[in-house]
Amino acid sequence: MRNDCFALPPGVNWTPVDDALADLRSRLSAVTQVETLHVADAFGRCLAAPVLARRAHPPLPNTAVDGYGFAGGRGQGTHALPLVTDVAAAGAAPDVIVPDGHAIRILTGAALPLGVDTVLLQEEADVTDGTLRFDGPVKAGANTRKAGEDVTEGQVVAEAGRRLTAADLGLLTATGVAEVAVRAPLRVAILSTGDELVPAGQVAAPGQIYDANGPMLRAQITALGHRVVHQGHVADDRAALRAALDAASEVADVILTSGGASAGDEDHVSALLQDTQSMALWRIAIKPGRPLALGVWNGAPVFGLPGNPVAALVCTLVFAAPALSLLAGGRWFAPHGFDLPAAFTKRKKPGRREFLRARVRDGRVEAFASEGSGRISGLSWAEGLVELPDGALDVAPGDPVRFIPWAGFAG
Repeated sequence: MRNDCFALPPGVNWTPVDDALADLRSRLSAVTQVETLHVADAFGRCLAAPVLARRAHPPLPNTAVDGYGFAGGRGQGTHALPLVTDVAAAGAAPDVIVPDGHAIRILTGAALPLGVDTVLLQEEADVTDGTLRFDGPVKAGANTRKAGEDVTEGQVVAEAGRRLTAADLGLLTATGVAEVAVRAPLRVAILSTGDELVPAGQVAAPGQIYDANGPMLRAQITALGHRVVHQGHVADDRAALRAALDAASEVADVILTSGGASAGDEDHVSALLQDTQSMALWRIAIKPGRPLALGVWNGAPVFGLPGNPVAALVCTLVFAAPALSLLAGGRWFAPHGFDLPAAFTKRKKPGRREFLRARVRDGRVEAFASEGSGRISGLSWAEGLVELPDGALDVAPGDPVRFIPWAGFAG
C-alpha cells in the first residue's frame, strides 16, 4: 500500500473533471419561474428572454463637448462666423435652424440643430461682438456623436440567460426599456452533516469541531446571486438525513450537503442517493474534493460536497457554481482566469485536476504552503485558485500557471 492518500486506486474508474462537468450540464435545465420586473428592481436577476432596444442611443445626433456648432469643416486659416442668438442645450428640442456660414453656442449632450454637423471646442474659440473666430483646420463632424452610433433601435442589448449588472440596468434604461422578463431567484438549501459538528456559539466537546462549511457555503451561494432558503445540521443518522432531505426539497430548488459523500460507514449522503438509485456520478478526479456525490432527491438536484472546508469550497466553485447558474435560468460558464508566472515550485502527479490556494503579489502567483483540505486558513489567505491540468506537471518559479480569482468563478 502506497503512502499517498491521493493515489488512484487500481481498477477504479475515476471521472475526469471535464467529463463530469459535461455530464452535469447535460442533465440540468432552468427550474425557476419567470416574472416581469421594472428595470430598477432587476439587478442580479437572470433574463428569461432577449431584450431589444426600444430606442436608439443616442436618439439624435448630439455634441460631445461644450463649444460652437456650424455646418461642414473648415480648412487652414482664420475663420469668422456670426453667432445666432439661440443656445442649444441638453434636453432642448432641436428646432433651431442655423443658416449656412453661421454658428451657434452648444452645450455638451445637446442635440445638433438643423444646419450643424461640426462642433468647435470652447477652448479653441474666440467670441467677440457676436462673432466666432478660430483658426483651422477643423474636420467635418468633429466632436459630435451620430444617432444610434452606440445602439440602434431594435438591437439586442441583453441576451437571455444574462445575469443583469448595474451597467446593464443603465443600458436598458438608456434604450427605453422599462420592464424585463426575469427568472425568480434560485432557492438553495444547505445541510451540514456529521456528529462531530457544532454550530457557532455552542460549546464544542472534545472531539467536536465548529461547522465552518455552513456559513461559508451560505455566503458563497449568496455571492453567486442565489437565495439560501434553508440551512441546518444533521447528525450521522440515515433516517434523520432522509427527513432533512425531504424537508429541504419541499422549499428549495437545489440542495447542497457537506460531509458524508464518500464510501465510509457514516457516509450517509452517498449511501442514500445510491439506495434510491438517484446517484448521477461521483469519484471525480479532482484534488481537493475526491468524495463528491451528485444526484437527485424528490426532483431537487443534490450536490454532496466533501466535509473538509477547502474541498467543499473548491467543489462548490468548480461544479456547483456553473450548475446553479443553469438551474437559475442563467448561462453555464467556465471559470475566468489568466496566466501569470509562478512564485512557487510544484511537482504534480498525473490523473487529477488540482486546485491550489493562491494569491498574486508583484505580478507573480504565490501558493499556500500546505495543500491539506482541512487547512481553512489557506482559503482566507488566498485570493483565488491556481488550476493545474490533469496530466503530470513540474512547475518552477517563473513558469506560467493559470490563476483564477474568486470573482472568476462567478461567471
